[in-house]
Amino acid sequence: MNTSTPQTTLAASRYSRGAMVFHWTIAVLILLNVVGAFVAEDLPKAEAAQLMGNHKAMGITILILSIGRLVWRFAKPVPPLSTGLKAWEVGLAKVTHALFYVLMIAIPVSGWIMHSAGSGGKAISFFGLFSYPGLPLAQDRATAGVFHDVHEVMAFAMLALLALHVAGALKHQFIDRDGSIWRMLPGRK
Repeated sequence: MNTSTPQTTLAASRYSRGAMVFHWTIAVLILLNVVGAFVAEDLPKAEAAQLMGNHKAMGITILILSIGRLVWRFAKPVPPLSTGLKAWEVGLAKVTHALFYVLMIAIPVSGWIMHSAGSGGKAISFFGLFSYPGLPLAQDRATAGVFHDVHEVMAFAMLALLALHVAGALKHQFIDRDGSIWRMLPGRK
Protein backbone atom coordinates (compact mmCIF):
# COMPACT_ATOMS: atom_id res chain seq x y z
CA MET A 1 0.00 0.00 0.00
CA ASN A 2 1.28 3.45 -0.93
CA THR A 3 1.29 5.63 2.17
CA SER A 4 2.79 8.73 0.57
CA THR A 5 0.63 11.82 0.46
CA PRO A 6 -0.15 13.51 -2.87
CA GLN A 7 2.14 16.38 -1.81
CA THR A 8 5.05 14.01 -1.16
CA THR A 9 4.49 12.27 -4.47
CA LEU A 10 4.30 15.61 -6.28
CA ALA A 11 7.42 16.95 -4.57
CA ALA A 12 9.34 14.13 -6.22
CA SER A 13 7.81 15.00 -9.59
CA ARG A 14 8.48 18.73 -9.77
CA TYR A 15 9.79 20.40 -12.88
CA SER A 16 13.42 21.47 -12.83
CA ARG A 17 14.36 25.06 -12.02
CA GLY A 18 15.39 25.56 -15.62
CA ALA A 19 11.97 24.41 -16.85
CA MET A 20 10.31 26.77 -14.37
CA VAL A 21 12.43 29.70 -15.54
CA PHE A 22 11.59 28.98 -19.18
CA HIS A 23 7.89 28.48 -18.36
CA TRP A 24 7.36 31.68 -16.38
CA THR A 25 9.62 33.89 -18.50
CA ILE A 26 7.89 32.83 -21.71
CA ALA A 27 4.44 33.13 -20.10
CA VAL A 28 5.11 36.71 -18.92
CA LEU A 29 6.58 37.73 -22.30
CA ILE A 30 3.59 36.27 -24.16
CA LEU A 31 1.14 38.15 -21.94
CA LEU A 32 3.11 41.39 -22.31
CA ASN A 33 3.22 40.94 -26.07
CA VAL A 34 -0.52 40.32 -26.35
CA VAL A 35 -1.32 43.32 -24.16
CA GLY A 36 1.15 45.46 -26.13
CA ALA A 37 -0.48 44.51 -29.45
CA PHE A 38 -3.93 45.46 -28.15
CA VAL A 39 -2.67 48.74 -26.66
CA ALA A 40 -0.85 49.68 -29.88
CA GLU A 41 -4.13 49.62 -31.82
CA ASP A 42 -5.35 52.73 -29.96
CA LEU A 43 -2.11 54.73 -29.96
CA PRO A 44 -1.01 57.47 -32.36
CA LYS A 45 1.03 56.11 -35.25
CA ALA A 46 4.51 56.99 -33.90
CA GLU A 47 3.82 55.54 -30.46
CA ALA A 48 2.20 52.44 -31.97
CA ALA A 49 5.26 51.93 -34.19
CA GLN A 50 7.57 52.10 -31.15
CA LEU A 51 5.42 49.65 -29.21
CA MET A 52 5.19 47.29 -32.19
CA GLY A 53 8.99 47.45 -32.55
CA ASN A 54 9.21 46.18 -28.99
CA HIS A 55 6.49 43.62 -29.79
CA LYS A 56 8.61 42.24 -32.65
CA ALA A 57 11.76 42.11 -30.51
CA MET A 58 9.85 40.36 -27.73
CA GLY A 59 8.41 37.94 -30.29
CA ILE A 60 11.91 36.94 -31.39
CA THR A 61 12.88 36.59 -27.73
CA ILE A 62 9.88 34.28 -27.22
CA LEU A 63 10.91 32.26 -30.29
CA ILE A 64 14.48 31.83 -29.06
CA LEU A 65 13.37 30.96 -25.51
CA SER A 66 10.76 28.51 -26.86
CA ILE A 67 13.39 26.70 -28.89
CA GLY A 68 15.59 26.68 -25.79
CA ARG A 69 12.71 25.30 -23.78
CA LEU A 70 12.19 22.49 -26.29
CA VAL A 71 15.88 21.62 -26.13
CA TRP A 72 15.67 21.69 -22.33
CA ARG A 73 12.59 19.46 -22.41
CA PHE A 74 14.39 16.84 -24.50
CA ALA A 75 17.50 17.04 -22.31
CA LYS A 76 15.53 16.89 -19.05
CA PRO A 77 12.27 15.00 -19.61
CA VAL A 78 9.22 16.26 -17.79
CA PRO A 79 8.31 14.62 -14.51
CA PRO A 80 5.56 12.01 -14.67
CA LEU A 81 1.97 13.12 -14.30
CA SER A 82 0.10 12.23 -11.15
CA THR A 83 -1.19 8.67 -11.20
CA GLY A 84 -4.58 9.95 -9.98
CA LEU A 85 -5.42 11.67 -13.26
CA LYS A 86 -8.21 10.38 -15.45
CA ALA A 87 -7.33 9.27 -18.99
CA TRP A 88 -9.06 12.31 -20.52
CA GLU A 89 -7.07 14.64 -18.23
CA VAL A 90 -3.79 13.04 -19.31
CA GLY A 91 -4.81 13.30 -22.96
CA LEU A 92 -5.91 16.92 -22.61
CA ALA A 93 -2.69 17.83 -20.79
CA LYS A 94 -0.56 16.27 -23.54
CA VAL A 95 -2.51 17.93 -26.37
CA THR A 96 -2.50 21.30 -24.59
CA HIS A 97 1.26 21.21 -24.03
CA ALA A 98 1.93 20.13 -27.62
CA LEU A 99 -0.24 22.97 -28.93
CA PHE A 100 1.56 25.44 -26.66
CA TYR A 101 4.89 24.45 -28.18
CA VAL A 102 3.54 24.69 -31.73
CA LEU A 103 2.06 28.13 -31.08
CA MET A 104 5.09 29.45 -29.14
CA ILE A 105 7.12 28.85 -32.29
CA ALA A 106 4.52 29.42 -35.03
CA ILE A 107 3.27 32.79 -33.73
CA PRO A 108 6.68 34.51 -33.70
CA VAL A 109 7.61 32.91 -37.04
CA SER A 110 4.36 34.14 -38.63
CA GLY A 111 5.06 37.62 -37.24
CA TRP A 112 8.58 37.52 -38.66
CA ILE A 113 7.20 36.47 -42.05
CA MET A 114 4.54 39.20 -41.85
CA HIS A 115 7.16 41.87 -41.10
CA SER A 116 9.51 40.59 -43.78
CA ALA A 117 6.83 40.42 -46.48
CA GLY A 118 5.52 43.84 -45.50
CA SER A 119 8.94 45.49 -45.51
CA GLY A 120 10.77 43.56 -48.21
CA GLY A 121 13.01 41.82 -45.67
CA LYS A 122 14.17 44.86 -43.68
CA ALA A 123 16.09 44.22 -40.49
CA ILE A 124 14.29 44.49 -37.16
CA SER A 125 15.67 46.37 -34.17
CA PHE A 126 16.11 44.31 -31.04
CA PHE A 127 15.15 46.91 -28.41
CA GLY A 128 17.60 49.34 -30.02
CA LEU A 129 20.57 47.17 -29.03
CA PHE A 130 21.21 45.54 -32.41
CA SER A 131 19.25 44.46 -35.46
CA TYR A 132 18.40 40.99 -36.63
CA PRO A 133 17.69 40.32 -40.27
CA GLY A 134 14.30 40.13 -41.84
CA LEU A 135 13.59 37.02 -43.84
CA PRO A 136 14.68 37.26 -47.48
CA LEU A 137 11.23 37.96 -48.90
CA ALA A 138 10.17 40.38 -51.60
CA GLN A 139 7.78 43.07 -50.46
CA ASP A 140 4.29 41.67 -50.89
CA ARG A 141 1.44 43.33 -49.00
CA ALA A 142 -0.96 40.46 -49.79
CA THR A 143 1.39 37.91 -48.19
CA ALA A 144 1.92 40.24 -45.24
CA GLY A 145 -1.87 40.51 -44.87
CA VAL A 146 -2.35 36.74 -44.92
CA PHE A 147 0.33 36.27 -42.28
CA HIS A 148 -1.15 39.10 -40.21
CA ASP A 149 -4.43 37.18 -40.14
CA VAL A 150 -2.66 33.88 -39.36
CA HIS A 151 -0.63 35.59 -36.61
CA GLU A 152 -3.76 37.08 -35.06
CA VAL A 153 -5.80 33.85 -35.20
CA MET A 154 -2.96 31.91 -33.58
CA ALA A 155 -2.60 34.59 -30.88
CA PHE A 156 -6.28 34.23 -30.00
CA ALA A 157 -5.86 30.44 -30.02
CA MET A 158 -2.95 30.90 -27.60
CA LEU A 159 -5.18 32.98 -25.31
CA ALA A 160 -7.88 30.30 -25.38
CA LEU A 161 -5.28 27.63 -24.64
CA LEU A 162 -3.89 29.75 -21.81
CA ALA A 163 -7.38 30.08 -20.32
CA LEU A 164 -7.79 26.29 -20.50
CA HIS A 165 -4.36 25.77 -18.93
CA VAL A 166 -5.06 28.17 -16.06
CA ALA A 167 -8.53 26.67 -15.52
CA GLY A 168 -6.95 23.20 -15.34
CA ALA A 169 -4.33 24.36 -12.84
CA LEU A 170 -7.00 26.01 -10.68
CA LYS A 171 -9.22 22.89 -10.89
CA HIS A 172 -6.37 20.71 -9.68
CA GLN A 173 -5.51 23.15 -6.90
CA PHE A 174 -8.94 24.04 -5.55
CA ILE A 175 -11.29 21.22 -6.58
CA ASP A 176 -9.06 18.13 -6.76
CA ARG A 177 -6.70 19.54 -4.09
CA ASP A 178 -3.91 17.39 -5.47
CA GLY A 179 -1.15 19.98 -5.09
CA SER A 180 -0.05 19.59 -8.71
CA ILE A 181 0.20 23.35 -9.10
CA TRP A 182 3.43 23.13 -7.09
CA ARG A 183 5.07 21.12 -9.87
CA MET A 184 5.71 24.38 -11.78
CA LEU A 185 5.82 26.96 -8.98
CA PRO A 186 9.20 27.80 -7.47
CA GLY A 187 9.88 27.76 -3.78
CA ARG A 188 7.74 25.02 -2.27
CA LYS A 189 9.28 21.61 -1.79
